Amino acid sequence: MRQLVTTIPLHSLSQKHSMPVGLTWGIPWKEGELLRNEALRLTTNLGEPVPMQHWATAYWPDGSVKWSAHAAAEACGGAVAYTLTKGEAAPLQSMVTVSETDDTVELDTGVMVCTLGKQGRQWLRSITRNGVEVCSGGELVCLKESSSEASGVRTIRQEPFESRVHRLTVEQDGPIRAVVKIDGRHRAAGGAREWLPFSMRLYVYAGLETIRIVHTFFYDGNPNEDFIKGLGIRFSVPMRGEHYNRHIRFSGDNGLFAESPKTLHTRRTKGKYRQLFEQQTTGRKVSFEASEDAYFLGLLDDSATWDSFKIMQQSSEHYRIWKRTSEGCSWVKVTDGHRAGGLAFAGGEGGGLACGLRHFWRKHPSGFEVHGASQAEASLTVWLWSPDGEPMDMRHYDTKTHVESSYEGVEELRATPYGVANTNELMLWCTEETPGLEMLEQMRQETDNPSMLVCEPDYYHEAGAFGIWSLPDHSTEATRRLEERLDGIIAFYQEEVEQRKWYGLWDYGDFMHSYDPVRHVWNYDLGGCAWQNTELAPNMWLWIMFLRSGREDIFRMAEAMTRHTSEVDVYHFGEYAGLGSRHNVVHWGCGCKEARIGMAGLHRYFYYLTADERIGDMMDEMKDSDFTTVNLDPMRAYFPKDEHPTHIRVGPDWAAFSSNWMTQWERYEDKAYRDKILVGMDCIKGANYGLISGPTYGYDPKTGVLTPMGDDNWGRHLAICMGGPQVWFELAGMLKDPDWEEMLAEFGVYYNKSQEEKDKLTNGQISTKRFEHPVLSAAIVAYGAYYKKDEETALKCWDILLGNPFAVVDLQKEASSVTHVGQLNEIDWMNTNEAAQWSLNTIIALELIADHLPKLQEIKLQELT
Repeated sequence: MRQLVTTIPLHSLSQKHSMPVGLTWGIPWKEGELLRNEALRLTTNLGEPVPMQHWATAYWPDGSVKWSAHAAAEACGGAVAYTLTKGEAAPLQSMVTVSETDDTVELDTGVMVCTLGKQGRQWLRSITRNGVEVCSGGELVCLKESSSEASGVRTIRQEPFESRVHRLTVEQDGPIRAVVKIDGRHRAAGGAREWLPFSMRLYVYAGLETIRIVHTFFYDGNPNEDFIKGLGIRFSVPMRGEHYNRHIRFSGDNGLFAESPKTLHTRRTKGKYRQLFEQQTTGRKVSFEASEDAYFLGLLDDSATWDSFKIMQQSSEHYRIWKRTSEGCSWVKVTDGHRAGGLAFAGGEGGGLACGLRHFWRKHPSGFEVHGASQAEASLTVWLWSPDGEPMDMRHYDTKTHVESSYEGVEELRATPYGVANTNELMLWCTEETPGLEMLEQMRQETDNPSMLVCEPDYYHEAGAFGIWSLPDHSTEATRRLEERLDGIIAFYQEEVEQRKWYGLWDYGDFMHSYDPVRHVWNYDLGGCAWQNTELAPNMWLWIMFLRSGREDIFRMAEAMTRHTSEVDVYHFGEYAGLGSRHNVVHWGCGCKEARIGMAGLHRYFYYLTADERIGDMMDEMKDSDFTTVNLDPMRAYFPKDEHPTHIRVGPDWAAFSSNWMTQWERYEDKAYRDKILVGMDCIKGANYGLISGPTYGYDPKTGVLTPMGDDNWGRHLAICMGGPQVWFELAGMLKDPDWEEMLAEFGVYYNKSQEEKDKLTNGQISTKRFEHPVLSAAIVAYGAYYKKDEETALKCWDILLGNPFAVVDLQKEASSVTHVGQLNEIDWMNTNEAAQWSLNTIIALELIADHLPKLQEIKLQELT
């Protein structure tokens, strides 16, 4: 009987802070190791029990838990390590309670009470803390801009929209964590039009004053007419006390903008009043004696009252802060800076509201705006797209395609943003006083790098999380060199994101495709060579690099890419629902709309590690993407309409479908999706040469049946470079089907054989020309060598990987300094396709066939001598 794990060490992904935080994270389990009703216990490294709730997010075929999600509320903070064991959970110190009426849902954490509206404009009705209202409402706001031209005069019209709640769902009701999902649309403030659907989740934790918000908006307009001028979330904040005891805070590059509607700064602010002024700027309450301070109070009455404040991050390199006294007066520039921290606070005596917007400068143009600071109620607006910038332009970059010159895929122009989305994360703190500098800085850090727990790399590996991959190996010169190269590629892209400024609301998280050494730029304007859009599975590369290293910086890269590619690059509704757009100058620009871009196999890493419900929604949206191919045949340019509903390739099409179905099966134990996988596998087994045949088939999404259309009708490299092998390896571990494993191995062994050898195996029916780009095959070749115990294939695999430039070249030494606008470092042959695939395949080869490396070195040495 297998020895089951009894203790799982955990640690904080980010540097811990002393402030209270809510934690949610995921843990993988071996098959049969955790039953769905077993109790689990969490303790700190100091042996203190931590109350926790947990639930299953995926199941093994035998019904045991494959992935579990966990939530805890650290009221004191400070712990750096934890231990999870089987056993009775720690008793609750406090708990979240959820109560509903016909019109509202109330979330009570024991510290604050948040009341949500089930309908109408205000999704947030109020937040109270200790009986004091710190927020009196919340709504979404949008400003739509349109223009027209008549008689040579251009007219610009702006129209305000506000939120309309259509549905509110309580998804989790405690005891540690409660989750509420709010769905709706933006409605014209003075009309009936509704557009821009939104989906928001609110997260609260027992005993805490925080609310985490994950906000997604979907674009459903006409890009030629519907320009978003501003998009944000507006909170109403009661302002109590004298004007000089009210406070506005914006985090800057390092410190804070800290002012009040009535600053104590006058030309007579000296001595005692200078000290009070300093006290005011720290947020502490200031008081005066009517008789003793009459003269100074008179000066204050005479001084300006500042009612409005705003900050806008115009680009990743610049922000500006303004303030003004009243409407109709000018805005006064306060200061300019580089990268603002993304935190704002508005409040007075009795508390206020602090709000953090994650990736504030990275996802520009963003901003905060406060109005009514001198009134009984102020508005604090978080701008996801600031109205102080240019309108959001969702149009394509051209009116025609450029297939031959620019690698744009197909002649059809299908460059529509209709159905794409963008997700942003916010944190709210409901405070009982104005927070000090140290607390505000901790809020900023928690906003940008939210606390969560992770397992050790050894545990992820031992549990078999996400299939086949290796832990770092520095035991020999050869493996040490490979590890240096793998780390060097990560370092190169980290530096490239910064020096090329791959930032912005619609771009952040993605990399670019390939490089132009003449202009010293990435191919930002060359059709299909601009943004990567998941081409050759860079998501998988980054996530596997995190799993094997545990590095937070790599986690954040993978997280940002997943947020982007799961929302911006895919269609969530409309005629292309379930498909995504191939790489292009504009993320939704390519006429090729394919299932592989949005496949669950790319995004489930983030879901299982974090239990993020929005990614769960997205994967659900993709589950039946095969039906969309009936209206848009992936092979329409090569196979005319015939008796088949559509035509697909084993990969990347069926591989994408199977990743979606595997995820549905393990998450919901829905055997209909498992059966659809089995139908497809049986069809492939029935082909003359298994996976080697095809790879294009006639396909019926209703039955899942693949109908062979020949043994050599398309190139094979696309079947294996978009994440297919990684999905199939994990499927093999779930299905335990030796025939499927045999087919995978046969394909890997066959891929790089000579034409003469292939003819012997497949009777001359299949051409070597169909098996391109050997480096892309290395993962499945390593699998074939391992499965078949085939040393010749293993040596061939290593020969391919070690002969690749990414194995030979130290990127940090290779980069040369050039002048283009500014001073840049460049590698003129760089491309993200091969960087991702070489890295991913090398990691898998190190797990399966590392023991063959010494033999290859010996052969190479003999050749040299």
